[in-house]
Amino acid sequence: MARRSVSSGASTTEIDMTPMIDMTFQLITFFMFVMNFSEAEQDERIRLPLSQLAKPSDRVVEKPLTLQLTSAGAVIYAGELVSVRDIGGYLEREKAVMLDAGREPSAATVIIRADGRAKTGEVQEIIRTCQEKGFEKFALRAQYDEGG
Repeated sequence: MARRSVSSGASTTEIDMTPMIDMTFQLITFFMFVMNFSEAEQDERIRLPLSQLAKPSDRVVEKPLTLQLTSAGAVIYAGELVSVRDIGGYLEREKAVMLDAGREPSAATVIIRADGRAKTGEVQEIIRTCQEKGFEKFALRAQYDEGG
């Protein structure tokens, strides 16, 4: 039995997916650049105090060092709970990394996010320890209260 080829005149169309893939990668790159990484250093265990004077800063802090003080008196540093007494060793390592990268610790900004129920003396102890390690710029965070 002989085979016949059926030719209906319709040809198959191939879609070139290269532009679609290229556009997808461009969108991913765009969103990576505009993503706000400042919220990445926030921890839900910290409830910032309310303040009418705590308006968000317009200035962007480059490569900040974020320390978060819990209400129990522990410091969250790089996702790890550390006591206020032991934070000096971590700051010493941070200082060494900065010096190896050619940056001075005095130029870095230390952001302190303290829980509203944390003791003021513990915040002062953190600042004192940072100053002993060579860090000089500080930014304290609070939640802006729009009410009167």
